[in-house]
Amino acid sequence: MRKIIPFRLIILLFFLLTAYAFSQQYILLGWNDLGMHCSNKDFSKMAVLPPYNNIHAQLILKMPNQLPQVVTSGYTIEYSIPGNTYSVGKTNFWTYAQQLFNLPTPLTPNIGLTGHGLTGIMDTTGNNFITTGIPVTPFQDDDLINEKPYHTIHLEAKAVGSSTVLAFTDVVIPVSNEITCVNAGCHASEQAILDEHENVSGFSITGPNLCAKCHASNALGTTGNSEAGIFSYRIHNTHKDLLPANDINTCYNCHPGPNTQCFRDVMRNNQNNPLKCQNCHGTLADVASSVAGGRRPWLDEPKCGNTTCHGSNFAEEPNKLFRMSEGHGGLFCSACHGSPHAILPTSQPNDNLQNIRLQGFAGTLRTCLTCHTSPPPGPGPHGIVYTSVEQGNFTPGSCILYNAYPNPFNPRTHIDYAISKSGNVKLIVYDVMGNVVSTLVNNFQNAGNHSIGFSGNSLASGVYYYTLISGDFKKTHKMLLLK
Repeated sequence: MRKIIPFRLIILLFFLLTAYAFSQQYILLGWNDLGMHCSNKDFSKMAVLPPYNNIHAQLILKMPNQLPQVVTSGYTIEYSIPGNTYSVGKTNFWTYAQQLFNLPTPLTPNIGLTGHGLTGIMDTTGNNFITTGIPVTPFQDDDLINEKPYHTIHLEAKAVGSSTVLAFTDVVIPVSNEITCVNAGCHASEQAILDEHENVSGFSITGPNLCAKCHASNALGTTGNSEAGIFSYRIHNTHKDLLPANDINTCYNCHPGPNTQCFRDVMRNNQNNPLKCQNCHGTLADVASSVAGGRRPWLDEPKCGNTTCHGSNFAEEPNKLFRMSEGHGGLFCSACHGSPHAILPTSQPNDNLQNIRLQGFAGTLRTCLTCHTSPPPGPGPHGIVYTSVEQGNFTPGSCILYNAYPNPFNPRTHIDYAISKSGNVKLIVYDVMGNVVSTLVNNFQNAGNHSIGFSGNSLASGVYYYTLISGDFKKTHKMLLLK
């Protein structure tokens, strides 16, 4: 006999499942594997590096009374680059790509060497998502003259088969054409550089030539030939007498560059002890000497965990570079700190967008409540035990209003905030016309971290603002209701 489920039980199950779904929150973290990717603009004579950019992402499932989980199965990450939707015409790479890289057929316009374009779905590998070889250039669609090295790439997380955005983020996809030997004024032309080379088999005196075809390059995975020598060694050894030896501008003659200023991170911007390239890598002569002594460029690089730097408590995983290492909860080091040469906070505003949105301030992602629903009792990353003040990142005399999560939301979201001293607190939600939609808090509260839910069930889709007022402190953030 068929058993009929009571209607009241169906309603109860519906509300339980709905509550469960709304209790789930997703945090999407994205980053580039390097602080700067370089690419030639003109490939007709010589090619050092092609358009080739790598983006990583990790999706965190945040649930009450449970530890956060890094998830991949059942989810997709879509990517796009607003304002930079094509590359053909911004560079002549596609004219010469087949010849330079010995491709069986011409490269499809706006598709890179790995088969990825400027929009698409990220691949899944292990506990993260990745897209390699994105053929982005530093030019906006509406400005083909002025470089913009710090474009942002937009990432959206969705459940497989669903169009609902669970989480999103915007991070820098850095690229600069400021690498040619002519830009620095050292060489009259790229043809002049070719003229200085021996006319050997496989080399074209008129171009195009891929430098890594003869000169081994771990960046491009080529072995070259022993007589030509390793590309990094040849470049650094040939220019080792450039002066001043210990000046960042000496490096900027080749690495991007006086305009791009690719080394832009917190170590470079430290007012008390600003670092330069030579602090970690040594002079041009030192770099050449280390390669001659057996160091593998690109694979053997300075370590954060060196005793003269941050020490073993902040070391990379054994036999891995910083950009490949994982740490707290399986997160990549770069997910919280940023990528090499762009360690957060940086001097470029776009680098800081993600963490400002997630925790309300720039710098390392270090607010526990970004990923945890309640302050964890044990030590955090690097064994540091965070106090309640550190978790809220506020000091006496200051307050913090965090970004709502999830955001966008439908129909529920949560708002976290921290107040530095006890007193009357107001938290008010407004629509775009300035009308009060809801007064979430209007009472006396003790100093510390607070959280409150907000439902837009009776509201129309659109932008809403919420304002926190505590003493002299007043801060407003934006949230988006999508139904």
